[in-house]
Amino acid sequence: MKPVETPITGGEDRIGLSGPHLALSEFYEAFNNRDFEKMSRNWADSEEIAMDNPLGGIRRGRAEIMEVYSRIFGGPARVYVEFYDYTIHEAGGLFYAVGRERGRFQKGGASVELAIRTSRVFRLVAGRWRQVHHHGSIDDPALLDNYQRAVTEK
Repeated sequence: MKPVETPITGGEDRIGLSGPHLALSEFYEAFNNRDFEKMSRNWADSEEIAMDNPLGGIRRGRAEIMEVYSRIFGGPARVYVEFYDYTIHEAGGLFYAVGRERGRFQKGGASVELAIRTSRVFRLVAGRWRQVHHHGSIDDPALLDNYQRAVTEK
């Protein structure tokens, strides 16, 4: 399977988009526009969901995950990411997307170019794809250190 290089940003023309591509586009639209309501609809309403990222560690259950997005969207930082170099794998009522995110974190005078390995898992719930797991990691130790310092800077 050849990875797709055309990024998913959330700003795609959705005419003709369906299934996994639509679900991913809706996630990145919610994230890049800081839209808590859309983000809430993207994730499954379950205590079994999980998110693991370079800054927040592992968050389990809807309340913990939505609290993370509430902090991100309500805080002073601006984050933009797009998903690229990805493959999508579908199996019955489940799909997972494996790829990379690139983007930028900005807060005050700090700006960090992001490079994150990312996987997202979605489950078909009542006829709609809902996210049930996300894992992101930063390979470059210096980038991870810069990102962590920029996020925690007052």
